Amino acid sequence: MKRKLHCLLLWSLLALVQTGYAQLDVIYNDLVWSDEFDTNGAVNSAKWHHQTQIPPGGNWYNGEVQHYTNRLDNSFVSNGNLHIVAKRETFTDQNVTKLFTSARLNSKFAFTYGRVDIRAKAPNAQGTWPALWLLGRNINEDGGFFDAVYGNTSWPACGEIDIMEHGIFPNQPLNYIGAAIHTPSSFGNTINKGGIQASDIAQNYHVYSMNWSPNQITFLLDGVAYYTYNPAVKNASTWPFNAEQYLLLNIAMGGFAGSIPSSYTQTSMIIDYVRVYQNTVPDTAAPLNFTATVGAVTSSTIQLLLNATDNSGTVSYTITYPGGTPQTVFGTSGQQRSVTMANLTPNTPYTFTITASDASGNQAANNPQQVNVSTVPVQGCAGTSNEAQQGTFTTGYNYLFETFGTDVRITFELLDTGRVGLVALLWRQSPFTEFQMTNTTGQTFTYTLTGQTPGATINYAVKFAYAGGLSVTRYFSYVVGSNCALELSSPDALSFQVLNPASHELLLQASLPIDKVAIHDMMGQEVLTAYTATNRIPIQALAPGLYLVTVYAEGQKRTQKVVITQP
Repeated sequence: MKRKLHCLLLWSLLALVQTGYAQLDVIYNDLVWSDEFDTNGAVNSAKWHHQTQIPPGGNWYNGEVQHYTNRLDNSFVSNGNLHIVAKRETFTDQNVTKLFTSARLNSKFAFTYGRVDIRAKAPNAQGTWPALWLLGRNINEDGGFFDAVYGNTSWPACGEIDIMEHGIFPNQPLNYIGAAIHTPSSFGNTINKGGIQASDIAQNYHVYSMNWSPNQITFLLDGVAYYTYNPAVKNASTWPFNAEQYLLLNIAMGGFAGSIPSSYTQTSMIIDYVRVYQNTVPDTAAPLNFTATVGAVTSSTIQLLLNATDNSGTVSYTITYPGGTPQTVFGTSGQQRSVTMANLTPNTPYTFTITASDASGNQAANNPQQVNVSTVPVQGCAGTSNEAQQGTFTTGYNYLFETFGTDVRITFELLDTGRVGLVALLWRQSPFTEFQMTNTTGQTFTYTLTGQTPGATINYAVKFAYAGGLSVTRYFSYVVGSNCALELSSPDALSFQVLNPASHELLLQASLPIDKVAIHDMMGQEVLTAYTATNRIPIQALAPGLYLVTVYAEGQKRTQKVVITQP
């Protein structure tokens, strides 16, 4: 809840493991604290504290309008369920009179790391604000159970974990339940939140869960994870969750929950059980079979393939490299985890150091693994031209097409001088579209096309607009992923045909005598070069797949795609 602006057990464990295992980094198995609400009457005073003291100013937070009481009218156990009752009644306490009463229970149990399961029906009547949540045991909140001994930290520095709230999301439909994290880095109207649509929460029991490890906090509805909080940097501002927290159960009235209808009389939150799980047996087993290898490599990315096994079910991998920010990712035991290191420099060697550990800090025996790999050179082509399809160029322009994975960066520099108010627009030939290019320096402009298909041919030109006129370059055809595969036409241009698909040899027919043939794979790597005047190129050594064939003749070059099949 925001403070600012026996068979059932087995079934619960099985359901969570089957549906939520992949989203959780640590599985907690040992029941360490619970209340099954088996004894009728008042709540168990050994487990629960009624928080009734009004905060300074005579009102609860967020504009709420209720008194919290310790009366049986507002909280009691009956037939295996805890009932928290919010009702309309005039009630005076601490010399303050209010028109609504409810109950707010603090658990007398606090813990660090584990999973909470609460099976409950919650009210969804207008103006009600049911909440299942946690606060840091160190919060200095008068009237809280732990305040007298441990209360030395203000909210939100103590940390708050909201497992379930309803009624405070005006833009969401009825029965939308939310989870949230409040920390010094984001509190009140926090950005660290998630939500999910549930079936009628007042008529149906749901299991509201929170899985809290040293690495992340995950929220689940009926065993299905729907939101995980895992800040990249964990410090006092983003992660005050390395200390004990306690549970709170309550229904607030009004405030962020909106107006309360005049017809409202009372509603209840009915709680079947509250259970907290941890792993009580120390985990001393380190991850085994740790491997780190290289996957796909481009000019700006390197894929790392990581794998290890661990009895906890989850392995944590920490990756470092000179000049880079350390990165930690989680993988499922025994399943390969792919991590793509991005924004790297082309044609540059990198050394990645990777360690594997589990949530208990056990390190793999063969830590660390080092992977040495270089990014490939930039795939692209460049040149200078003064050809125009509209207007004219006096000196001309430089052009550059580069492929980075599935992105193509197009750069044009206007060499003509004296252009005032110069802007550049990238023109796509078909269907015609124009895009505003970014001026990087001087008269150089760039634009990046994302999500392109390797091997596909794209056709683009650039319009340079300036005071008093414009000049448009010719269209350039570029094969995505190729090196210098620009196709420029001229009266005696080179053209060629290739028998496609090909198997044991490549059969070519060219309009000019062939000087050289180069074959590249779809990653831009040259796999075969032939300096020959023949039109038959042996290709038995190439694996089946899609390739780019570039023919050179009389200073010109042309590229086509070819499918090579098994001989």
